[in-house]
Amino acid sequence: MVVGSIVEYIDQSRLICTVCLQDKGNRLHLLTPTNREVNLSPKRTLLISAAQIDVAQPRDQLLQKLQQIEMLRIKLKEEIDVKEMWELIRDEEEVFDHRYLAQMAFGEDATEEHFSAVVRALFENRLYFKMKNGLFLPNSKDRVEQIVRQKEEAAERAARLEQGGKWLKEVHRGKQTNAPDCSKDIIRLLIQLALYGTDADDFKYGRELLSYAGITDIREARSLLIALGEWEEDEPLDLLRSGVETVFTATQLEASARLAVSGFSENRREDLRSLPIMTIDGPKTQDLDDAISVEILDNELRIGVHIADVAAVIKKDSPIDAAARDRASSLYLPGRQIPMIPEDLSQDLLSLKEGCDRPAISLLARFDPDGSLLRYRFTSSIIRVQRQLTYDDVNENLLKKTQFRELHRLAEMLRQNRMNRDAMNLSLPELEMGIDESGLLKLELVPQDSPSRMIVAEFMILYNELAAEFCWKNNIPVLFRAQSQPTEKLPLDGKGYIFYVFQQRRKLSPLHISTNPNPHSGLGVPHYTQATSPIRRYLDLVVQRQLTSFFEGSTPIYNAESLEKLRVSVEPLVKALGRIQRNRLRYWTLKYLGINTGKTFNALVLDELKNKYRIVLTDFLMVTDFKRQDGVIFSKGQEILVKVKKADPWDDVIALEYVP
Repeated sequence: MVVGSIVEYIDQSRLICTVCLQDKGNRLHLLTPTNREVNLSPKRTLLISAAQIDVAQPRDQLLQKLQQIEMLRIKLKEEIDVKEMWELIRDEEEVFDHRYLAQMAFGEDATEEHFSAVVRALFENRLYFKMKNGLFLPNSKDRVEQIVRQKEEAAERAARLEQGGKWLKEVHRGKQTNAPDCSKDIIRLLIQLALYGTDADDFKYGRELLSYAGITDIREARSLLIALGEWEEDEPLDLLRSGVETVFTATQLEASARLAVSGFSENRREDLRSLPIMTIDGPKTQDLDDAISVEILDNELRIGVHIADVAAVIKKDSPIDAAARDRASSLYLPGRQIPMIPEDLSQDLLSLKEGCDRPAISLLARFDPDGSLLRYRFTSSIIRVQRQLTYDDVNENLLKKTQFRELHRLAEMLRQNRMNRDAMNLSLPELEMGIDESGLLKLELVPQDSPSRMIVAEFMILYNELAAEFCWKNNIPVLFRAQSQPTEKLPLDGKGYIFYVFQQRRKLSPLHISTNPNPHSGLGVPHYTQATSPIRRYLDLVVQRQLTSFFEGSTPIYNAESLEKLRVSVEPLVKALGRIQRNRLRYWTLKYLGINTGKTFNALVLDELKNKYRIVLTDFLMVTDFKRQDGVIFSKGQEILVKVKKADPWDDVIALEYVP
């Protein structure tokens, strides 16, 4: 029987001192010093002292006696130096009971009050001893140091949460306040939450931080970063998640600056500076890596396609080469450009700027008046661009300038020759983002089939086709690009060109890159590589290095094995950059639609699915899903009108409504 005994147990990390009023066998009925009665399993008891209190006495006297016992035990606890006790026995690898430790602290005459005091002291100070099954094991010195560090870190963490929470609460309210010392850590945490949400490494800590600020929605992390000036309103999250380097290191910039002033060697270069060379690009293009020349004779056209010789300046495995390889390609986003090569090279020394001598790898080709290729050769050259033109310049003067007319005529014949070899023309306008004169966002579809764009496209295809043939015939290992025939060729019917392109693209075979040449069915050419954008695409630079080594009579810089390794490392990066580019265009389209909520736009039905239709908004060429509406049935290829109910670029959400 334990009736009248002092019973101590742990509840919610506190040691509770009670007196037993009744022993029910499997349950003890206890009274606490606060006059609360509880039932407890005997298994949960920590200490049971001998009977000390007459439970039959009046309740107030019983409580007074219990409280006196508790106060005595608390007072005795304060006399115990837990650290000193630990230092005496820490090297003994055994467990100790409370009686032994109480006698160590108070002597052989230790009482049950002393036993309780030891248990209380070790329970409250868990730094030096580990308690298990009522026994105590001294922690090792290393373990104690570890616990101390953890407590210090926990205290720092709690302080950061409190300081950071107060700071973010003020920021969220739109108030200006001084940032705490831990602001950098808080901003890093907000970035993780904004980028990865519940998948963030420190998600729980981040959610707790926001909770301190009175914020329950973790998506508010983005708004906080914008309010703090860390992010812009339209920060490209896909780009941040990708880990793509957006700036060059100081070391890389220093290396680039040295190359920029060192120039290039003119030795062993064919002088083509007398040719009437022109560049044709967009009005904002600054990294000009291709140019064209044309000479019109009585019985032939002499065409030159001149590509900036990046390999002449940037050597394999140099710091700038490593930076370009890690980037794989320049990235062109709406309103932003992330170059593969630093700008003092890509927009200056290597750029084919008007009136400047530049190194190039030139294709010199001769055609008869009917567009048949008579002969061609590649050469390492030095050129000087005489005219820097835009696409609009050429289009507007197409009929006035003989050179433009002849280039366009030959480009049309080159395209027709490819079409005769079953090439597929599946180009669509490109969506461009801009800001109008009033500062409003505008989106515009730019046709890619204008005369000037066709001229550039056809002569770049020609260069790449002949470069592939040249390398194949001369046993120069390069990465060839091939594409098998589509699984099905669809007719261009009454449903229109846009519907045809979207449907036919699904039937295309994947592009295959390897050191073995095979036909490229999409372009209608027997061999193909890419070498026309060495400023913007790393694998183009690799092909250019192979050509350069051949001109110099040296062993190719890359063999088939090293080319394959490059392909494996670079190709996934290029695909990732493509996804980022597409996602950013989609972001700006959704933002534009969100601004124009309630307006009506043209759409084309692509597919009929179970509970929805897949449509393309033809004003932007953006594909999205459209929920079925009761009583409304569409057919594939049908043109419809839809109204924007909601569009959120951050959550990639769009809701549309059919307009009859």
